Amino acid sequence: MKLRTVLHLIVIALGVCVLRAQTTVSHVATNVVEDRLKALEDSVRYVDEHLAKAVDDLMWLRRLEEIAIIDKVRFTGPAPRVTNNPTAQGAGNPLVLTAYTFIPKNRPEKIPLLVYIHGGVHSDFRTGDELHITRELLEQGYAIIAPEYRGSTGYGKEFWEKIDYGGLEIEDVFASKQWMLENHAEVDPERVGILGWSHGGMITLMNLFDYPSDYKVAYAGVPVSDLVARMGYKGDDYRGLFAAPYHIGKTAEDNVNEYRRRSPAWNAEKLQTPLFIETNTSDEDVNVLEVEHLIQALKAAGKNFEYKIYTNAPGGHQFNRLDTKVAKESRVGIYRFLARYLNPPNPPNAQK
Repeated sequence: MKLRTVLHLIVIALGVCVLRAQTTVSHVATNVVEDRLKALEDSVRYVDEHLAKAVDDLMWLRRLEEIAIIDKVRFTGPAPRVTNNPTAQGAGNPLVLTAYTFIPKNRPEKIPLLVYIHGGVHSDFRTGDELHITRELLEQGYAIIAPEYRGSTGYGKEFWEKIDYGGLEIEDVFASKQWMLENHAEVDPERVGILGWSHGGMITLMNLFDYPSDYKVAYAGVPVSDLVARMGYKGDDYRGLFAAPYHIGKTAEDNVNEYRRRSPAWNAEKLQTPLFIETNTSDEDVNVLEVEHLIQALKAAGKNFEYKIYTNAPGGHQFNRLDTKVAKESRVGIYRFLARYLNPPNPPNAQK
């Protein structure tokens, strides 16, 4: 081979190496920029959620101050299930939780308590979703505690990533109920109920199953009921929230038993408490098939409970939390059911 040819090949090889190196550097630089942008976006989002929460706290006070004594309290729940460094300082400490408390201003000596649980994979107890129902319950004379269980928004990235859907959040809610009984003598410990919609409905059900003697009655509206089925009809982004390393860590395909363990429909045999369930065939979030599975499982286990399936009620997933005639009629039915067991000072008028 001629020297010129060899030199030519060497030059080509060096050029290829330089191009590859430039491509690698460019790729690394692009990744660094993308990672920094993602971190910045996350930081802005958590700051925005914190500010929104601060504003909403003021709204709770402003909108209900005439009828209720409102507070925001802090207490502890179980230590996080997932930790990156189990030997770090403070590892294993109980998780600090927050909850809203509402006490009617005009009340008799003893009043019933409702544990009111917000929904959403990552959400919070907010006036935009919960105000009217909270007001209606206060007017009936209930004390209310609304826990911001682990994974709720408005408390920063670290708390957001403590989420444990169908897991330790159940203990968080129970801890809020215990805190209320220990710190408010006006609450009658023999008249405690629990209610929630969607994810909150699921937590309601799991509290009943785990603590059957601690609640007199419960209402679960459009409750998430079967996580295995849910993972089947939701998209990759939704499934990713559960499979994240800081959460369950595996998909339903990789650990179906863990998803069953966290699903009310697969725990129906544990029910011992009076329960009312409602759902809607046109629900765009919790497909009615989930709640139908729960109802079938409860029936198969021989459990006594009440339920109602609405057909294409306006509002879909929100159908009975709106200000429509159907929604208000549904809520009167809910309140009458709760009043049967909790005997509030001002039960809903039968003529409403």
